[in-house]
Amino acid sequence: MNNFKQFKKMFAAQLKMTLREKQAWFWGIFFPVILMVIFMVIFTGGSDKEFHSEIAIVDENPNPTSEMLLTQITQLPVFDIKEEESVNRVRAEELVKNKEVDAAIILPESQDATTLVLIVNKENEQGVTTQAIAGILDKFIQQANLHSVGAAPTYEMQFESISSGNTELSYTDFLLTGMIALAIAQGGMFGMVDLVEMRRKGLIKRLRMTPANMGLFGLSDMVMRLVFSIVQIVLLSLIGVFIFGANLYINFLGLLVVFLIGALSFNALGYFFSSFSKTAEAYMGVANIFSFLMMFLSGIFFPVETMPDWIQPISNILPLTYFAEGLRYSMVYETSIFTSTLWFGIGVLLIWGVVTFVIGSWLYRRNSIVATR
Repeated sequence: MNNFKQFKKMFAAQLKMTLREKQAWFWGIFFPVILMVIFMVIFTGGSDKEFHSEIAIVDENPNPTSEMLLTQITQLPVFDIKEEESVNRVRAEELVKNKEVDAAIILPESQDATTLVLIVNKENEQGVTTQAIAGILDKFIQQANLHSVGAAPTYEMQFESISSGNTELSYTDFLLTGMIALAIAQGGMFGMVDLVEMRRKGLIKRLRMTPANMGLFGLSDMVMRLVFSIVQIVLLSLIGVFIFGANLYINFLGLLVVFLIGALSFNALGYFFSSFSKTAEAYMGVANIFSFLMMFLSGIFFPVETMPDWIQPISNILPLTYFAEGLRYSMVYETSIFTSTLWFGIGVLLIWGVVTFVIGSWLYRRNSIVATR
């Protein structure tokens, strides 16, 4: 039998094994899809809406100062007043305690008073909405102070943003590429569980005793897993673009390089796990620990820069961090294939892939020698 026919038969056998492996399908396809849908619904469902907060106003002793401030506050588009007229402090505190409003503002009780009181719920004191309200009110007070002394603002800030990609980038694009990276990584790490079963049952030893070319066996397995990874990219991209409105601006050459290096590196990682795992349960335990560690520390859901300083060094050595960044460079940011940061990430992935493959191969050979003694 020539090599091509042998390769076809081995590839068909590998494909059947993968189709029968429910765990590989779940961790490689269904789990990333479910996770991506959940995060996109939570974090992007209202991302296109402007910030609004519902507040209560307390003006128990109306005076010229409180009337002037009340007029200006009601003109702020970010604040929705709970009731058309002001309420007393007891009612305002009740609304805040019951979380019927985000905050209550107590206006000065006399014309000469200079203090505004902001009442918030203790449980939400560090929340994003509370911090936003406090920031808006603080800026409002600064402007009121300038107006009261007749001072005209001298300096102003203009806000601009630039991106290495298209101006329509959003969190949806960030999350989509992160989930694609996670799906391919999990497909590689969890997809080698069949090797553990084959070794445990003695199938690999029997295969070595046949005329089968073990190099072609490994090649057929690698090609099958690359095909599986292509399915992951296409499926998740279609869901992200057509259901959640993600924007993709693909550099096909860069994507091809990042995809091949990343997929092969995580396959090598799975191969390494299988080399020392005695049972499928042990393999899945190790793969689960490593997968969940990378899932939350590799910038899949949020940028690494937003993590605590003491965690970032850990994130910066994990392979999934650079795989996710590489996919964003090539699928969203339209980064050139000659960019140094892209190749630095590819280099880290190569190191992970080569080191884990070499160690895994050494362990397989060592176990094979021990078993024949």
